Amino acid sequence: MPIKIPNDLPATKILTDENIFVITETRAITQDIRPLHILILNLMPTKIVTETQLARILGNTPLQVELSFLQTATHRSKHTSTEHMIAFYKTFDEIKDKKFDGMIITGAPVEQMEFEDVDYWDELCEIMEWSKDHVTSTFHICWGAQAGLYYHFGIKKYPLDKKMFGIFKHKIEYKNSILFRGVDDEFFAPHSRHTTIKREDVEKCKELRILASSDMAGIYAISTDMGKQIFIMGHSEYDADTLNKEYRRDKDAGLPIDVPYNYFPDDDDTKTPPNVWRSHANLLYSNWLNYYVYQTTPYDINEITGK
Repeated sequence: MPIKIPNDLPATKILTDENIFVITETRAITQDIRPLHILILNLMPTKIVTETQLARILGNTPLQVELSFLQTATHRSKHTSTEHMIAFYKTFDEIKDKKFDGMIITGAPVEQMEFEDVDYWDELCEIMEWSKDHVTSTFHICWGAQAGLYYHFGIKKYPLDKKMFGIFKHKIEYKNSILFRGVDDEFFAPHSRHTTIKREDVEKCKELRILASSDMAGIYAISTDMGKQIFIMGHSEYDADTLNKEYRRDKDAGLPIDVPYNYFPDDDDTKTPPNVWRSHANLLYSNWLNYYVYQTTPYDINEITGK
């Protein structure tokens, strides 16, 4: 089934060229199907890249998905045109009276700051509180996951000695998790972050369950009991060249950065990195959409509650 996106979103042409089944708003209104309404709070600086990555992966399911994009009113994007933001993004005030089947809160390049020092922190807290009663399941990514764990459960983040950067092997800890149904016992996923959380802090919280982890990268996936909130520490949605672009950016800026771990063949940054996490990423998002959103959300979207 297709993913429904705005008519002129730049991702439309990119995904169509990749043979991803997309459907525009104009065509979707002729179909008698209730799509899943997914809200994406996009905190990444490269908005169009992230839009495309998430649309690509959410479109690879048998469900019709309608995407809406949310921005924070208290922070102006420096890397995306004002015209794009006005055309495709809403503010919280514009959507706060609506309900959504699912929500994604992305990562953000602010992890080395204290949460309270981020200029949109108060607004983000308001959105996360709102999500309890207005969203069936919320999927948090990287810094978004750390922010959600801190706000909802008081779990702190800690600085790393150096950036967790590369492709790491993970293992499933909770074998009965339907979030990982069909995923190999060991799988790969990208990480790109300067901070981490402590396992002992998560284990003390009875509302949380650790689903998967890495010996090198630490905890990867955490969920509340019924999947109302899911926290993913890595970036499974990344394209094959995303870490390469981040590496070149930091290197060109003179920042301390190692070659991404287990990424370039033979650690040779002149070679093309393979994507070894694509199948895991597609299963992760399709399982979330199917089991924690589609199978759980009421047909009447207005009946979504905090229970």
